[in-house]
Amino acid sequence: MPRCRGSTERRAGLETRTIAIFSLGGTIAMTTDPATGGVVPALSAQELLDAVPALRELNVNLKVHDFRRLPGASLGFDDLRALAAAIADAFREGCDGAVVTQGTDTIEESAYLLDLLHAGDQPIVVTGAMRNPTQPGADGPANIHAAVITAAAPELNGAGAVVVLGDEIHAARAVRKSHTTSPAAFTSPTSGPLGLVYEGRVHLHGPLAARVVVSRQLTQPIPRVGLYTGTLGDDGTLLARMAEECDGIVMAAFGVGHVPQSFVEILERTASRIPVVLASRIGNGPVLQATYSFPGSEKDLLGRGLIRGGHLDAYKSRLLLYVLLAQGRKTAEIADIFLAAGQ
Repeated sequence: MPRCRGSTERRAGLETRTIAIFSLGGTIAMTTDPATGGVVPALSAQELLDAVPALRELNVNLKVHDFRRLPGASLGFDDLRALAAAIADAFREGCDGAVVTQGTDTIEESAYLLDLLHAGDQPIVVTGAMRNPTQPGADGPANIHAAVITAAAPELNGAGAVVVLGDEIHAARAVRKSHTTSPAAFTSPTSGPLGLVYEGRVHLHGPLAARVVVSRQLTQPIPRVGLYTGTLGDDGTLLARMAEECDGIVMAAFGVGHVPQSFVEILERTASRIPVVLASRIGNGPVLQATYSFPGSEKDLLGRGLIRGGHLDAYKSRLLLYVLLAQGRKTAEIADIFLAAGQ
């Protein structure tokens, strides 16, 4: 197995930490394709690390895994299930933390999926880049450096999966990609970042929040979980057709959990057959439960059997529902888990 070894000296009494590196591709690993003139994922994990000479000054041993070379949008559940298993193997072999490099398009989703499946104390740090290596001011090397520091920090034990870009540490449950091109694209609208990386150290803003882990083995075939977004003037015809093809649905509703009245009968009928989670399309703030009571309001829909997503956004709700269905859980148990996860 390839290995990049950092300094083995012990500084300030700190023990050498062993960090597993998994590269999946994405902008951080892209170079120019001569045939098209555009950039494509081509750099190996070791090439990414070689571009960060400051890693040699850290008190870490790096175990390198060239796992995938895909754009973030092309990653699938099979890739991430295999990644979660490989990270678990690395932890069983004694690694103190893991860093995953990937495309930013799907970081907020893949990080949360890894968080749900990881029951151990070792941190999983997911990072990437908004500027590819051919651009001035490429941010990949700095993000890798900060991610390794974070993964090696004892303060992150028990944090689950976090996302580190721009020297900010975000909980997987809360992080969102909020801009298409800005290097400061990643934010946590509901809570703010967990902390910062500066002067070679992690600085947390407060104690780590509790998280929900559902690490039971995934035993079922990949379930088909639909995400349907409410929009002005929609009569529900497409929603009804989607419901026929799904094992579960997340309804990304207006505001605090409202849908057009034409959706109500469709959602009630669907919720009698498969789990239907009520989330918000906003991405910041909770779905309410007992304020509005008109047909299609949150109180009305929850009374018809929908499951409240709480503070989980629609994308994270879809991933949690996917995992629970893949574990063979039934609607009542799914509702209980969403109650805890959506706090």
